Amino acid sequence: MQTGENTQGLRKIIDFTRLLSLLILSIHFYLYCYNVFQAAGFTEVLFDRLLMHVAQMGIFQSVISAKLVVLLFLLVSLIGANGKKDEKMKITGIFWIAGTGIVLFVCSHWILRIISSNSLNMQAGIYISITVLGYILVLTGGTHLSRLIRIKLSNDVFNTQNESFPQEERLLENEYSINLPALYNLKGKQRKSWINIINPFRALLVLGTPGAGKSYFVIRHVITQHIRKGFSMFIYDFKYDDLSRIAYNTLHLHTQQYEVMPEFYVINFDRLSHTHRCNPLDPDTMSDITDATEASRTIMMGLNREWIKKQGDFFVESPINFVTAIIWFLRKHQDGKYCTLPHVIELMQLEYIKLFPVLQTEPEIEVLINPFISAWKNQATDQLEGQVASAKISMARLSSPQLYFVLSGNDFSLDLNNPAKPKIICMGNNPQKQQVYGAVLSLYISRMIKLVNQKGKLKSSILFDEFPTIYFNGMDSLIATARSNKVAATLAIQDYSQLKKDYGREQAEVILNIAGNVISGQVTGDTAKQLSERFGKIIQERNSISVNSSDTSVSRSSQLDSAVPPSTISSLSSGEFVGMVADNPEQKIKLKAFHSEIINDHPVLAKEEKQYKEMPEIRKVTSASIQENYLMIKQDILNLVEEVLIEPEPADQKKPATIEELIPEAMDPVVKDRLLKELELMKIYNGIGLQDMASGLNMNLALVKKDLQKLKEAGLAVFSGAKKSGKYTRR
Repeated sequence: MQTGENTQGLRKIIDFTRLLSLLILSIHFYLYCYNVFQAAGFTEVLFDRLLMHVAQMGIFQSVISAKLVVLLFLLVSLIGANGKKDEKMKITGIFWIAGTGIVLFVCSHWILRIISSNSLNMQAGIYISITVLGYILVLTGGTHLSRLIRIKLSNDVFNTQNESFPQEERLLENEYSINLPALYNLKGKQRKSWINIINPFRALLVLGTPGAGKSYFVIRHVITQHIRKGFSMFIYDFKYDDLSRIAYNTLHLHTQQYEVMPEFYVINFDRLSHTHRCNPLDPDTMSDITDATEASRTIMMGLNREWIKKQGDFFVESPINFVTAIIWFLRKHQDGKYCTLPHVIELMQLEYIKLFPVLQTEPEIEVLINPFISAWKNQATDQLEGQVASAKISMARLSSPQLYFVLSGNDFSLDLNNPAKPKIICMGNNPQKQQVYGAVLSLYISRMIKLVNQKGKLKSSILFDEFPTIYFNGMDSLIATARSNKVAATLAIQDYSQLKKDYGREQAEVILNIAGNVISGQVTGDTAKQLSERFGKIIQERNSISVNSSDTSVSRSSQLDSAVPPSTISSLSSGEFVGMVADNPEQKIKLKAFHSEIINDHPVLAKEEKQYKEMPEIRKVTSASIQENYLMIKQDILNLVEEVLIEPEPADQKKPATIEELIPEAMDPVVKDRLLKELELMKIYNGIGLQDMASGLNMNLALVKKDLQKLKEAGLAVFSGAKKSGKYTRR
């Protein structure tokens, strides 16, 4: 223990040792430069006699021995020196000062041999000056050395080595795994490791800002490795055909991995000659009205992304119910003859006076359309338009000959993991048209997932690049149930905030937290914080130094801190990833977390891509054929209306004259037009009250009665009126 008395005693010893060195140095100068001192009158007989005995001591027998003893006492005095600490002191400068002093002090007498002078006084003065200068430099260097902070903090400015931790170095494979080679840092040394995604059925979430390397370092390996292991596959290719080309060429190189050779299908709305055609509302896959409801919700949410956060609102649910009724009516009519999305769009664009009578012929949708018909009959125009117009306007954006062409065909079904007919399906979007294309692709995906996520099917992989650009309401359910059905879901997103914006906070949090495997490149903000918390903490060493004028104290401690802090995630380079993997009960992984750089063989991949074949042409498509298909769908709806509203007459009955033939040409055009509408309404409903007719035509009741009276008097039409019902029927 250091007390005041001990410190004072130590200082006295240091001072005495230093004075002793100065005394010996002074005697050395007096003895070896005696003639100079004598000539200057600085000698004394008594003092000379005393020094004669001292000079006989061994240390004064030579110049070197005396200087070495002086230097020894000086160094001893410096050992106990304790100067004020200075962080700016550098060891190199101290060594230069002390080294120069030692050389001058020890070798000063040799310098005299080099310097020629006729005066002994001059030589002695130079010798004493050089020796004293050397002594002072040694003393200065030693003093500075005592002010040097000998304990240095780590040079690891960003705490990289302290945040390193052991990672999985074994290659763990199974028939479903995805294995990525990597390099990681452990206490300043690079080591090889493996990112082993041995259970992809617990979902894989890939995050990273643009340029982080999601596709190049992760997604492409998911595609190639799963095809090599015989997976059926669906790929949502946001920037078509980047991923589709990889899948197409990989399949052709590894066809031997499949028991049944899978077919390769592409959906692409831009290059119609290179796309297959598929009906997402295939009647064979729609067993009840809930399928129509799910399809309706998916397409409407895809077209109106802001509705996702307003589900349950009246003016959100009403359009969805309206589209549901349209879809299910087409599914039931003639066993789904016209059950396609283009026919849905065209049917809902009909005037209410024709549309509602057609829908009323299907009893199963009566509950869905009843509010709309009530609003129409009660002339609640504003309410009706608010309910229906939003659906009609949204769906009208899909009214395109190109979309109609793809959506009305039936080249393949969406059950990609069917053991008898496995498939690899690629669906391409266009970043410039993502809002429209994304809504249609969302419908495809929704219908496909329902068919894929079933027991007794092949193992399958479903991959979504830029997942937030589409809407799929049941992703959390898919992840939760896909493991037992051997469906591996891979979602690539740029940032949690992007997912939250498009899906809402609750849905985004569920997707982020339910995924068992997470690989993240550079992300920032809340995403980095959440991932850092997920990766956990490791024991890290902490050093601190306290400096004062008399002492320096060092504190060392160990504490739990983030294994991968948010700042590290925010500064990851391209190809550098952090994450955590999930394991299996029969294949445990102790080291699940990783922070490493995924290794790609860039020359090999570049050479492989140069050998890729382009996507094949499916069929020859002309503008005329596309337009013909577009007009045919419109005509189908007109035929449907005519089939539903006009009852077939007996073959032996004479065909009556048309309304136009019954009304004279000389009649006033305004009156004629009004009569035609009244007669048409009677024909449609085949029995309608005068009040309902007036409401339907937005006319005065008295005027309608007057018109009917004129028709009777002119003999142009005969009406039978039921007294009890009060309804009139044209015959």
